[in-house]
Amino acid sequence: MRPSVRGVLLDHDERLVLFRRTVPGRARYWTVPGGHVEPEDGTLEDALHRELLEELGATVYAVRHLVTVSYPWMGEVKTQHVYGCRLVTMDPALRTGPEFSDPARGVYEVERVPLKRSELFARNLIPQAVAGYLSATITALPRLIVP
Repeated sequence: MRPSVRGVLLDHDERLVLFRRTVPGRARYWTVPGGHVEPEDGTLEDALHRELLEELGATVYAVRHLVTVSYPWMGEVKTQHVYGCRLVTMDPALRTGPEFSDPARGVYEVERVPLKRSELFARNLIPQAVAGYLSATITALPRLIVP
């Protein structure tokens, strides 16, 4: 199974940028942006920059590897490399990919939430392995992702 990258993205006001996902036939959930590493990606960080541009129209700086998590998924083991980063720009008009052209994929709404554990617990944040990491480190993120 291809590994994935995830971006724990802080905006200029120290808020966490999440996707609120509404998918037909599934309970609403939230996730941090990211996706699969593609063969043309030179490095994991290259994959992160590509994914953030595709999904958010975002450019970032202060990229720092935070944690790698693995968990069972669909009979295999899913590995996600989680990076912290700071937002430079975000332009939804630059978003591309099947996430935005195929209605069956649902809706990807950007939500910015305060860095509080209660904000995470108020949402169905997945994958659980990433949610657990964020819950444990939420107040430390501004110090971990140094601009």
